[in-house]
Amino acid sequence: MEEVPHDCPGADSAQAGRGASCQGCPNQRLCASGAGATPDPAIEEIKEKMKTVKHKILVLSGKGGVGKSTFSAHLAHGLAEDENTQVALLDIDICGPSIPKIMGLEGEQYVDENLGVMSVGFLLSSPDDAVIWRGPKKNGMIKQFLRDVDWGEVDYLIVDTPPGTSDEHLSVVQYLTAARIDGAVIITTPQEVSLQDVRKEISFCRKVKLPVIGVVENMSGFICPNCKKESQIFPPTTGGAAAMCQDLKLPLLGRVPLDPHIGKSCDQGQSFLAEAPDSPATVAYRSIIQRIQEFCNLHQSKEENLISS
Repeated sequence: MEEVPHDCPGADSAQAGRGASCQGCPNQRLCASGAGATPDPAIEEIKEKMKTVKHKILVLSGKGGVGKSTFSAHLAHGLAEDENTQVALLDIDICGPSIPKIMGLEGEQYVDENLGVMSVGFLLSSPDDAVIWRGPKKNGMIKQFLRDVDWGEVDYLIVDTPPGTSDEHLSVVQYLTAARIDGAVIITTPQEVSLQDVRKEISFCRKVKLPVIGVVENMSGFICPNCKKESQIFPPTTGGAAAMCQDLKLPLLGRVPLDPHIGKSCDQGQSFLAEAPDSPATVAYRSIIQRIQEFCNLHQSKEENLISS
């Protein structure tokens, strides 16, 4: 997987594209040419377009298969339960767009009147078609989604990203930074093989100055519906997300236990929150969503205070 070098000097540095840490980076040639320091005019265009979007949240994960898209979908569903809240879900997983399936959309871009979705999946002639694109074309698609889609008045824009720290992540952060991103929610599972990559994701966020709203531990134990006993399907051998968050001084937003009905709801394109309102996983989701809303409201208040002063 292509990643930003651990000690990236930055596009504005005199060592950009020339330092030892730049070897093997997918952006080495661009940075060395000096073009990386030239602002893309689309940044200002997107900033203007995003003035009607109150809150912008990225959902990230270092590892694939940890339930990031599932969380993005249920975050959107949960926020949209308030009919007065306008929600948009943008899927920038260009090569693996699963949001249309999870949201139950077949050629439609609206789940409800107050919940809209955009994904490259809508542009494919078949769900089985492969998207075989290099970085520049992915970058252009993300730019088009942010600049050309008529988002309208939106309270929350949730951006579902692919795993890792590659082209899509660099592009969306670059294009949305001027429009002020509230922050990122980072998804992991309890085992060290996931946490190891999540630490890289957190490092990426800090390097690009992207605030981290907090971490969600997904697939965090299994609560038997009969005896109510909890079993650890993925044992947290190094302390899980709680220990990592304590070490890195980040909020742990919550732990979502495994529930077989989550996968079933996603396959059927239904909201698990509505289908299983009493599930421990639903209770966890709602608590996490409330904490994200509180963070966004606090972030908005700080921004307003800065403007007024």
